[in-house]
Amino acid sequence: MYKNNQVHPFHLVDPSPWPILASGSVSTLLGGSVLYFYGVVYSVFFVRLSFILTASLMAIWWRDVVREASYEGQHTYFVERSMRMGMVLFILSEIMFFFAFF
Repeated sequence: MYKNNQVHPFHLVDPSPWPILASGSVSTLLGGSVLYFYGVVYSVFFVRLSFILTASLMAIWWRDVVREASYEGQHTYFVERSMRMGMVLFILSEIMFFFAFF
């Protein structure tokens, strides 16, 4: 009925190193930016390096997501539907927050 003898239609992702590496590169970007604002001489090096690293990690992470969806067929109808519903609920919550704030 479902792929790989699963008892549910949802895709459970494999462990990935990209979230921890991305958080480290974004933290370095933040730290380099703070040092740059304080006028530290070589802080531009950290900002550029961490920006390139963050962009590279984003590309690699999305490559893995596209591979799971397109080539491995892990994103079934139920998975796609739940992702769409999650995005709709997120947008609705942001709209409600906007109206509550103002």
